[in-house]
Amino acid sequence: MVHSWTVQNPDAAAPPLHTYTFGTSDGPGVLALHGVTGHGRRWRDLADNHLPEARWIAPDLRGHGRSTFAPPWNLDAHVDSVLATLDTYTSEPVVVVGHSFGAAIALHLAHRAPECVRALVLLDPAIGLDPGVLAQVADATISSPDYTDVAEARSEKVHGAWGEVPRPLLDEEIAEHLVELPNGRVNWRISVPALVSAWGELARPLVLPAAGTPTVLVQAMKVQPPYVTPQLRDGLAERLGADLHVVELDCDHMVPQARPADTAAAIRKVL
Repeated sequence: MVHSWTVQNPDAAAPPLHTYTFGTSDGPGVLALHGVTGHGRRWRDLADNHLPEARWIAPDLRGHGRSTFAPPWNLDAHVDSVLATLDTYTSEPVVVVGHSFGAAIALHLAHRAPECVRALVLLDPAIGLDPGVLAQVADATISSPDYTDVAEARSEKVHGAWGEVPRPLLDEEIAEHLVELPNGRVNWRISVPALVSAWGELARPLVLPAAGTPTVLVQAMKVQPPYVTPQLRDGLAERLGADLHVVELDCDHMVPQARPADTAAAIRKVL
């Protein structure tokens, strides 16, 4: 089952985010944070078909989906909005599952508000990356921010990180998240300035959760160069010791969509 709520005060500094819920109302809480260009409904297949016993809270991040597009878009603002959203849906600590940029937000959330985080599941996290590479990505986004048509948008997915994702999920992604722009072109339901800001935020130094935080780190081994840096793996291992479990999957970056059964198994380790 899926529900959604619309933010009532989109101009507030940290409004609750437009949020989807999946699963059972009395299950263990899972806060699911998508990556850049994503949206909260992207977690539906994983929640409904692979981990239905959890109570999923899946927001559209700032600048994405149906949440506010208002700045700021830095990691601190993302954490503010996530905390406001958690206040709306639960008073208990949750397992925070983050993919890519969502995992960076998860780490900053655990660093700032450890009392809200029961455990972390980091799915191919992107944090503490090379500034020069991210500058190139940001420049490319600015120079080519959208697509000629649906076919071009689909082709980029199929020939990129979504190549291993089942086609029905790609069709669902396009139907839900691709919109026509005023200029007749199409793009994902995102703020391009927020996207460019996100690339810059990924160059910030990594932060680590508190010692004793049960954490599963999932690395997509086909991603080259890897998003998961040696500094992150070593830092987590030194900080967490036996509380860290590392999973290496032979897949590309879209771990929750391409390997949902393995992702569900990783979450169950701390659920």
